Amino acid sequence: MKSNILIVEDHELTRFGLKTAFEACDFVENIYEADSAEKGIELVSEHQTDLIIMDLGLPGMNGIDATREIKAKNNDVKIVVLTSHNDEQEVLNSLKAGANAYCSKEINPKRLIQVVQSVLDGAAWFDPSISHIVLNAASKINEPQGTVKPEKDYGLTSRETQILKLITEGYSNIEIAKELFVSINTTKAHVASILQKLEVDDRLQAALKALKERLV
Repeated sequence: MKSNILIVEDHELTRFGLKTAFEACDFVENIYEADSAEKGIELVSEHQTDLIIMDLGLPGMNGIDATREIKAKNNDVKIVVLTSHNDEQEVLNSLKAGANAYCSKEINPKRLIQVVQSVLDGAAWFDPSISHIVLNAASKINEPQGTVKPEKDYGLTSRETQILKLITEGYSNIEIAKELFVSINTTKAHVASILQKLEVDDRLQAALKALKERLV
């Protein structure tokens, strides 16, 4: 099924580049454009929108407030923050507002397309340059797990879930191998499988996703 994408970006050249990149994607139906948060909110109310690529430094209302307002009205809309900002408070405020992904504007266009596809499929993604900020914040959250279930089933085995938990606790591959009494090669194979199933590039992003989506 194809998706409708809205690009909220005040720089015309950047907006044009993004539109051009996504026009070539077979999973995209319609592409809408807005040069301000206010215009973006208006377009969301007028058109069925599946995902928004949101700049933060917009004239008037900023991207964080726009994300919060849009999510409050329709939490099903996925929002990918695309910005040159990596201020810790802005990162955390974006995620608190409901952003599903946080990407640097320096991201490779092909990688951005992959990120958008994974977010549409229900995944979360954080640029490696800010992942440590989110991980530090997430690790401080002490919420009772109770009977809360993960948002998505990634098909992890019980052993992979066990290893993923150790990854979120900061264990290295060698430490995991010692903890579970397995070889380092076995540990590496499990970690590689976990990264593939979670659709992430590294252990840090795996830990972030595990904490954000309550996988452990």
